Amino acid sequence: MRVAVVGGHGQIARLLHPLLVAAGHRPVALVRREEQRPPLEAAGAEVRLLDIENDDVPAFARAFEGCDAVVFSAGGGPDGNARRKRTVDLEGSLKSAAAAPVAGISRFVQISAIDVDRPVAPDAGEVWAAYVAAKRDADAALRAGSLDWTILRPGRLTDDPATGRVALGPDVARGDVTRADVAAVVAAVLDRPETTGHQWNLVGGELPVPAAIARALGA
Repeated sequence: MRVAVVGGHGQIARLLHPLLVAAGHRPVALVRREEQRPPLEAAGAEVRLLDIENDDVPAFARAFEGCDAVVFSAGGGPDGNARRKRTVDLEGSLKSAAAAPVAGISRFVQISAIDVDRPVAPDAGEVWAAYVAAKRDADAALRAGSLDWTILRPGRLTDDPATGRVALGPDVARGDVTRADVAAVVAAVLDRPETTGHQWNLVGGELPVPAAIARALGA
């Protein structure tokens, strides 16, 4: 498959590209700045420019041209800007989901966040509340649409080395998970069409990724 990765220079995306290449796929990293191109191409990704916040749905569809699946891994980042949680995390997802069928794509994997359906604590702060609302609403919109979606909701992300072992399921309790393990699960579910229509929490665990997916599927 040729896989369009929205937020293609993000921390998880940069770990995902080599995994897709190793699996025989072609990652297409969608990034905002030309200077991000060289390291991504060195990792085996095709690079296309896309401004998530300012480009419209037709521009997204053009960026997806020739691709077979979309991974939405973009995020506004820890910049303290509540507005960007909406323009990137929510509106970026909505535009990606609207553009995918225009480009002839049905497969869509979204990286969200754990527990975003739960109420936010009153003292959580404006930025965190905006982040949770953006992820929650993006997931709800994707579930309500007609794409072949899978939603992964990682716990607290760490930069530790990959463990290759995770816990995956709709009711898995909050915990830490490495970004590398999240990337591994994304790559794995792309190759498992039976994961379509599932929304799973994702944290570090005891099972190798294939076994964790099998358990989450009830196999």
